[in-house]
Amino acid sequence: MSNQNEGPTTYDVTNFTIREMTECGRAMRTMGVGASSMEEVAGRIVRYLHDTLIDGQTGARACSLIRFFKTHAYEYLDDELKDFALNMLGGSTPLPEMKCLTLLGTVGENQEWNLRGTSKGHKAIPLPSEEVVHQIPMMRNLIKQLGLSVRSVVKPDPVLMLDMEQKTYNVFVVPEALGSPYIPAQKEFIVPYGIKSVMGFGGMLPSLDIFVIIMFLKASISREAADIFKNLSLNIKLAVLPFENTVFA
Repeated sequence: MSNQNEGPTTYDVTNFTIREMTECGRAMRTMGVGASSMEEVAGRIVRYLHDTLIDGQTGARACSLIRFFKTHAYEYLDDELKDFALNMLGGSTPLPEMKCLTLLGTVGENQEWNLRGTSKGHKAIPLPSEEVVHQIPMMRNLIKQLGLSVRSVVKPDPVLMLDMEQKTYNVFVVPEALGSPYIPAQKEFIVPYGIKSVMGFGGMLPSLDIFVIIMFLKASISREAADIFKNLSLNIKLAVLPFENTVFA
């Protein structure tokens, strides 16, 4: 960790300590101050992580790309996102309550990765059924590793999930991204950008929507090191909670 007098505090992503997690979490909790939407808070969170997480061996930024997603009912998407989801579905008509994994915040080393609107394939990923999710290896594995069931994400049942919102969720981690069946776009993204590991963490909101941050790392991270990041989820949840009814900027 750097001295604060020398500039912004930085954290070695491969050796993230409990003390540093507490400090980072404290910063996360303040991300909603003065914001007007969850999208704005999500943008602040991913930028903060992108700026402060480093590869301890090189001192360079550890993340090539960081994204913040939230599940959102199709009927509450704007027209552009509805069209995007429809296109991904191949034109079949979705139910209004169909969940879409919706991109709220994005930051990365490519200019087009820094705006939600310029994402080519991830603006609003439709999750029409458990069967469809099971056919997307990364999605299926992400949900499983977080400690959720596919059903709880696709069609949350308030009666069965009263205690789910209070739960501390696990971390999704792929220590070796190269060649992993869980990480798509190997030739287009993983290889050219030198992605070594992928990590995600998140939680559930009172609305029973989930939020998740996914980080594509240029540093190799162990499961043990990644596990500490799950403790940030509650701090992030506290930052976005006030904006459950004002999601988009």
